[in-house]
Amino acid sequence: MKSGKAKPKGGDPGIRGNYHHGTLRDALIRATDDILSERGAVGFTLREAARRVGVSVAAPSHHFGSAAGLLTEAAIVGFEELTCVLRAAADTETAPAARLRAQGLGYVRFALAHPGRFQLMFRHDLLLADDVRLSAAGKAALTELEASVRAYLAASDDGAANEAVRSTVLGAWSTVHGFAHLALDGKFTAISQPRSLADFVSDALPGVLLAAWPDRK
Repeated sequence: MKSGKAKPKGGDPGIRGNYHHGTLRDALIRATDDILSERGAVGFTLREAARRVGVSVAAPSHHFGSAAGLLTEAAIVGFEELTCVLRAAADTETAPAARLRAQGLGYVRFALAHPGRFQLMFRHDLLLADDVRLSAAGKAALTELEASVRAYLAASDDGAANEAVRSTVLGAWSTVHGFAHLALDGKFTAISQPRSLADFVSDALPGVLLAAWPDRK
């Protein structure tokens, strides 16, 4: 439906206001993140993202092609931020075991701080699963964890060491990812009282991680 307003420079359909290509993209991703936080992935629609930004539904379709396209961009941003969190956590420690535990704590705290985004990042049924940028962003985050595992195992490049690295990476990821989902699903609500969930995680998770990756002599 035509609005009767003059089209902005650049000719993108449905854009009202002073958005340029980059700023509209970022605004739509921020709006998507807000919707995910409030409603989860099942509550997301292109129409709602467009409404919050103040453009027609044609605008996000023009930029991202579909709801899956916009959600994929939001997931890519999520993995990029998770990579930064894991890198920063590793930089806070020097001992390999402590670095690995710091990354585990950072992973779970990221999930609790951005629950909607975190859950979306692993919902491949809602994303463009064959998107090469999405794959690269996910691998970049896993590479940060793998680097800490290699240091923890003092792993060389021989085949046996590589198998040990793979197994330990899977174990580390499964531990923190599972803990994060249990926390987000409310499974720790009863035992965390009267503490907040964030305080419970800060109190309980370090012990879990220490048991999984004790200091090596």
